[in-house]
Amino acid sequence: MMKLIAPILVAALVLFPLKAITAGSAGEEYTNRLIHEKSPYLLQHAHNPVDWYPWGKEAFDKAKKENKPIFLSVGYSTCHWCHVMEHESFENEEIAKLMNDNFVNIKVDREERPDIDQVYMTFVQATTGSGGWPMNVWLTPDLKPFVGGTYFPPDDKWGQPGLKQVLNKIADAWKTDRAKIVTSSDQILRQLQSAVEQPAGSDKVADGIRAKAYEQFATQFDDKFGGFAGAPKFPRPVALNFLFDFYGSDPDVKDGKHALEMSIFTLRKMAEGGIHESHRWRVSSLLD
Repeated sequence: MMKLIAPILVAALVLFPLKAITAGSAGEEYTNRLIHEKSPYLLQHAHNPVDWYPWGKEAFDKAKKENKPIFLSVGYSTCHWCHVMEHESFENEEIAKLMNDNFVNIKVDREERPDIDQVYMTFVQATTGSGGWPMNVWLTPDLKPFVGGTYFPPDDKWGQPGLKQVLNKIADAWKTDRAKIVTSSDQILRQLQSAVEQPAGSDKVADGIRAKAYEQFATQFDDKFGGFAGAPKFPRPVALNFLFDFYGSDPDVKDGKHALEMSIFTLRKMAEGGIHESHRWRVSSLLD
């Protein structure tokens, strides 16, 4: 039997080579610069119709030469909403054309470059009140952020502006009022810098800033499902750490007790929900 099968397989490969079978496979019609990267997350986007660049001089030089803003998208391979946004938007030829015509597009794996992620996540959290991945930020050609967010649906949905609308508005603003955008980005960076800088010898945050941060969390708290602000939500240990610390600094006052209640309620909802990672026991141990 094997003697008969082998010639048939050889003949089949001659008449119908493997290349011909896979040539029409979805996602292989386009290839961008990410095909040369090593990161599995970046390689996942190598066949998007978006003209992605890795983070580096080539992209920066192109943005300066063509005087285009940069669209920076940061994610990682196990991020659910990163995959959703890729499928909905970055594989969409209409959206890709908007991106390619108006921006220099850069993809970053946060597990490969946590330093870049941290810089721009600070901006997103400071300007929107929340953060998470995918993180999408628009930058001037000299890498100063001026607009940022997390997941964007392709079209207006769930009360969120769609990526198409955001891309068009930013592209128009860059063409008609570029100087205002650059000035705004400079002001934002100065404010962020002054907020993180502390006087020499001081390791404490001013009480007024702590109180304001607590009020923001209290305003955004979801008393039905836990967490803060609307969907999509991402676990943010730093937020819970702050609320626990806020409670610990004055556990007898009303605001301190509420900070603790928000944290515990959020952790319980996480433990009851769909997060089943290897570190889930840490959440459970906090509730015991």
